[in-house]
Amino acid sequence: MSHDATDTTVAPAYDAAEVYALGADTDETARLRRQSEELQPEARALLGRLREFGLRPGQSAIDLGCGPRGVLDLLAETVGPDGRVVGLDADPAHVAAARQYAFSHGLANVEVVADDARHTGLPAESFDLVHTRTLLVTIPEPAEVVAEMVRLARPGGLVASEEADAEFSICYPPLPEWDRLWSLFRVSFPRAGADLRLGRRLTELFREAGLTDVGATVHASCYPAGHSRRTVIPDLVRSLHPVILSLGLAGERELADVDAAVRAHLADPRTLIMPHLLVTAWGRKP
Repeated sequence: MSHDATDTTVAPAYDAAEVYALGADTDETARLRRQSEELQPEARALLGRLREFGLRPGQSAIDLGCGPRGVLDLLAETVGPDGRVVGLDADPAHVAAARQYAFSHGLANVEVVADDARHTGLPAESFDLVHTRTLLVTIPEPAEVVAEMVRLARPGGLVASEEADAEFSICYPPLPEWDRLWSLFRVSFPRAGADLRLGRRLTELFREAGLTDVGATVHASCYPAGHSRRTVIPDLVRSLHPVILSLGLAGERELADVDAAVRAHLADPRTLIMPHLLVTAWGRKP
């Protein structure tokens, strides 16, 4: 497989929809683009912490499961023009979108490749930082990806991830349609082995993979009316509609009615919403 960043003809290492809990379509791609903007504060905070651990300009970084953008721009900014950034994703549409994003934003030190984050085929001990965001929470056997992250990191290098923990979500005042939406999400999201509570397991996964200096921060963000992250749970449920319908959990009419009611509720500035916790964790390869 060519890793030439100018090559836009790519083949997926596997069918992403078979592994990635949220499937692959244009709505999900658009949601991931929004997510890159929405989670910038948390990503910048993580990179600031990693700079304290020695991440610096001129080094190399990889973003596994980068989607159509990921944190490629922030990594490119962190390692500077003399550094190297690789984005990797299994979905060919996301690879093409990420390459276009890097080109249009003049990220000359970024290349994007198509491969399986569990088995990238890239040389071992190639990167000073190996990063994922909201990838481990969406796949079965996340320890496989963590093992690959550790393999890719240089001795003394850093491994970091930002993952949701969606065991708890606050929506107040109560709304029956929200409860129904949340119940559909809790049943459909893990249908392929994804873990809604992955965030809390991050540090354990890192330690079990042999990392040292493991640490974590937990973000509990509450988004105001008009913020795109405010509707992340109904947005995720929209991505899961094919799964919900195939499992017979709800019909199209009910999904449409519940979606409309929840979005109207969240549009009210008096409604308080905390969709999930976001756990950021890091560790060092001995």
